[in-house]
Amino acid sequence: MRAFRAQIAAELRLTARRGDSVLLNLAIPLGLLVFFSLVDVLPKPDRVRHPVQFLTPGVLALAVMSTAMVSLGIATGFERQYGVLKRLGSTPLGRGRLLGAKIAAIAAIEVLQAAGVVVAGVVLGWNPGGPIAPAVPAVILATVAFAGLGLLMAGTLRAEVTLAAANGLYLLLLLLGGMVIPLSKLPSGLRGVARALPAGALSDALHGSLTAGASVPGRAWIVLGIWAVGAPLLAARTFRWD
Repeated sequence: MRAFRAQIAAELRLTARRGDSVLLNLAIPLGLLVFFSLVDVLPKPDRVRHPVQFLTPGVLALAVMSTAMVSLGIATGFERQYGVLKRLGSTPLGRGRLLGAKIAAIAAIEVLQAAGVVVAGVVLGWNPGGPIAPAVPAVILATVAFAGLGLLMAGTLRAEVTLAAANGLYLLLLLLGGMVIPLSKLPSGLRGVARALPAGALSDALHGSLTAGASVPGRAWIVLGIWAVGAPLLAARTFRWD
């Protein structure tokens, strides 16, 4: 357990030292929340009066995607290219505990992100409501799904390609995931595609569980479950350690 805890601490230190990770995991989500809550230029659902009511659950979803997919995928991709994964996997830590340490570090970062976004949202006037409990399993399923996608890219592509692919997918899902633009405002054909993606399903789940008078649609659980099973399995089958 000592080696496992040491690896978790090392993962957290490395994340804190990477400026791109701090920007991606904290600065961008909080910046989007503050800016678009104060500057009411984005479309919002008809039942929502103040943009912060829609943006706070959406930015929570964005934070999960940033950490579990983009940050994990890019960092793991470069560790694989530089031979770090292969060396760590051959130590007494082992590959299983190495991946476990990465997952634990992701969970710790997500807790910090959630705290920061919730505090900022409340300061800006967010009033959470609805059946809050479903938000936790939704975040867990989405974390597994996004981590699977990140590791799929990191384990099959060159690090530079992983960097480009992860950032490109991040921007695409940011626009199509219902995080800053409501899914209801997308064209009908595009809306169906967006709701079949993990970002759209997580956004639906968090908006449904953190908005007064709303509920989580059943399709969101189905989509999250499929991605949470399929993405890690595909990553495990294709992942190359060197």
